[in-house]
Amino acid sequence: MLSSRQLSPLRPCYVVSGDEILLHVEACDALRAAAVQQGYVERHRFVMDGRSDWSEVFEVSQALSLFGDKRFIDISIPTGKPGRNGSDALTRLSTQFAQNSDNVFLIQLPRLDRATRQSKWAKQLEAASLWTDVPTIDKKQLPQWLQERAQRQKQRLRPDALQWLADQVEGNLLAAHQEIQKMGLLYPEGELSLEQAQAAVLNVARYNIFDLRDAMLNGDAKRALTILHGLRGEGEALPLVLWAIGDEIRILAALSAVQQSGGDLNQAIREQRLFGAREKQLRQCLQRLPASIWPPAVRHAHEVDRLIKGLKNPGSLDDPWEEAARLCLRIALAA
Repeated sequence: MLSSRQLSPLRPCYVVSGDEILLHVEACDALRAAAVQQGYVERHRFVMDGRSDWSEVFEVSQALSLFGDKRFIDISIPTGKPGRNGSDALTRLSTQFAQNSDNVFLIQLPRLDRATRQSKWAKQLEAASLWTDVPTIDKKQLPQWLQERAQRQKQRLRPDALQWLADQVEGNLLAAHQEIQKMGLLYPEGELSLEQAQAAVLNVARYNIFDLRDAMLNGDAKRALTILHGLRGEGEALPLVLWAIGDEIRILAALSAVQQSGGDLNQAIREQRLFGAREKQLRQCLQRLPASIWPPAVRHAHEVDRLIKGLKNPGSLDDPWEEAARLCLRIALAA
């Protein structure tokens, strides 16, 4: 992950690439915080795909600031496929990063496959930036990762508690992070027993984001809406809700693409670190839904993210919660 040495002073461009949402977000948040501290207070955010027009990115990066503010330009390419126009734009940008010290770029990418990583635009981007690959945490590494997170808040899980928690979160780092934070609020510093871990994890609110995810994937539209409205009423943060459902949609889109291309679905599932009940659920969802649903669903999730950030989308509702409901129904009701 990004160290303090890599963030001070800031480089002209940073690339954060990877599929572990929690670690990806933490790396980007650290960079944004460092940018604010170093005077990059004018922020511009772009979400791009293979059909996007990059002219606004160049206009922003080359414009003169009326008040002398330095700019933080955040470009997300969720599919990792910028298309021909995007590839040309990134290649061009790579030659310009160091020409304007008033700009710092953040390029957000998923984990790239080997062919994409070897493409011209990716190679030039890597040469011109500080590229960070977000690590993946597999099943064997998860207990150690959980323990390190607990130690940050001066707690330590006993071995049986550690293994039980690892089994419960099934490789979902966002869920694991939430549970560790909850223990930090509930218990004092020191060692935590299995009973304490179980009491913390099972002492949940009436509604939780993982129930919403399950209802959506299982095709239970009524329950999905009930949970979503309950989460809103309990004050849950919508970005967290979108992470939970958007991550599943992205993973299913990737698995469906492998399936449609005749690739090895079992290998793809292993690469996504899916196992147990979650693997079974995603396989069933792939069987239930047509492959054509996934690309527009991924775009829909990006549109909800734009609404959360205060940006408008043609054809979208003004309320991001209501648009998130439409996204859930898109998956739950499809057949």
